[in-house]
Amino acid sequence: MLLTSRRLRAVLLAAASASLVAAVLPAPGPLGIGDRLFPYLGNPGYDVRAYDIGLTYTGDSARSLDAVTTIDATATDRLDRFNLDFTHGTVRSVRVNGRPAAFATAGEDLVVTPSEPVAPGDPLRVTVRHTSETGGAAGAGGWVRTTDGLVMANQANAAHRVFPCDDHPDDKAFFTFHVSAPKKLTVVANGDEVARTADGADTTWTYRTSHPMATELAQVSIGTSAVIHRTGPHGLPVRDVVPAADKARLEPWLAKTPGMIQWMEQRVGRYPFEDYGVLIAGADTGFELETQTLSLFERNMFIGGGYPEWYVDSVLVHELSHQWFGDSVSPHRWSDVWLNEGHATWYEGTYAEEHGGPTFESRMREAYAESDDWRAAGGPPARPKAPVAGQPISIFRPVVYDGSALVLYALRQEVGADTFSRIERDWVSDHRDASASTADFVALASHDAGRDLTGFFEGWLYGAKTPPMPGHPDWRPAAPAHTGAKPEQHGAAPQAHTARPGQQGVKRLLPGAFAGPAAPDGYGAMTAGGGV
Repeated sequence: MLLTSRRLRAVLLAAASASLVAAVLPAPGPLGIGDRLFPYLGNPGYDVRAYDIGLTYTGDSARSLDAVTTIDATATDRLDRFNLDFTHGTVRSVRVNGRPAAFATAGEDLVVTPSEPVAPGDPLRVTVRHTSETGGAAGAGGWVRTTDGLVMANQANAAHRVFPCDDHPDDKAFFTFHVSAPKKLTVVANGDEVARTADGADTTWTYRTSHPMATELAQVSIGTSAVIHRTGPHGLPVRDVVPAADKARLEPWLAKTPGMIQWMEQRVGRYPFEDYGVLIAGADTGFELETQTLSLFERNMFIGGGYPEWYVDSVLVHELSHQWFGDSVSPHRWSDVWLNEGHATWYEGTYAEEHGGPTFESRMREAYAESDDWRAAGGPPARPKAPVAGQPISIFRPVVYDGSALVLYALRQEVGADTFSRIERDWVSDHRDASASTADFVALASHDAGRDLTGFFEGWLYGAKTPPMPGHPDWRPAAPAHTGAKPEQHGAAPQAHTARPGQQGVKRLLPGAFAGPAAPDGYGAMTAGGGV
């Protein structure tokens, strides 16, 4: 067939343009969105709307899973090439808007070149066929092998060890999981179960979230689990996932969840998601984790740990409170993580005081004494030091926990209990299902207080030294610690940290922190259950 001259010119022009683009594109390299703690996390040029993740589990947690990840996004720039965060797996193919696409790896990025550029505002559908690997260095995150299967632990920057994504909490999206596993196993994931179909020796489980979610909060549990259903406040579905053999022993702890949700709602408003539950895994992770709608806990927190009841209860509340602070309202950048952990520590500590633990004021007084040392070691709350190389969870230093709860305590002292309560409620209401920054919090607090609090927050959030505590002129910082370690070495091995009573803030769970069932004078060496 002959082409008209106009069509011929158009074809030749398109071909020339494609050749020119190929010639001028730089070599593939990792990108990021400018997060000072994780420079190559997240990617520019598109906004993800939804993930659809298919996983096939053979029953052997040492083997990789076959996976298909489909990402629906909107291009925000012209995309001749774009990056996804992905590492540790093998990519078999990539399609962009239904067409095969070229791909390469650069650092921990998957660099995709579509067959034709995607214009700003146009839909972007990316389908990646890949493996999802379950091995890796201890503490690297991603899949965690349990005694009977797998769970996920993706905070802070490990979701892209499981599936290709835009792995930054500022780009939240809806999730659908399709997980095939042997029939004898149970699969649970974030959100609601919407389908379950048998296929020979396997069952495929489908879960879907009703609210957008940060990639670091994704959760899939596969194992010989019991799923226990009950009802929370306002008819909220509560589903707990526990090792089947431990169901009866764990029930006294699980039965407390509806009351804890009600306790939180009385302080900050309605629970923000479609359901909630506790996921207890047979794994020694060293931490507890606030994965959205399904918080992850270690089995030994509840069985054989010897921890006081009030302490375990406060750990449960810490992760529950993250559903509001950190999950529903996610950090805009990882330097804003103090808003997650400071609030979770606040509600954990106040719940403990009401249920047999030490007073929160005594805990904050201890924190004040330590705060200058914490700031020297890890940076001020809203400007934390970068993680130690190869240890991303080392950002979870004491200053992020009790050091940040101390900021909230100072704020309450400054503005009064009623205004503080209004700030808390407005924060989770105004920024629900979104991400928000430290600047957003300062602006909201100033609005609710009816005066500019910028100067107040400047010292408390960014100062090298801890400001005087309003209402407590007698509080004094402790004498500087002389450990012989350089400040940048602090946080390199959180699991080795020891602390005086009341000094929480260590991500790692320390075995033996409590020698027996008697309540200690303070919280000892553990943070919110080692929680994050």
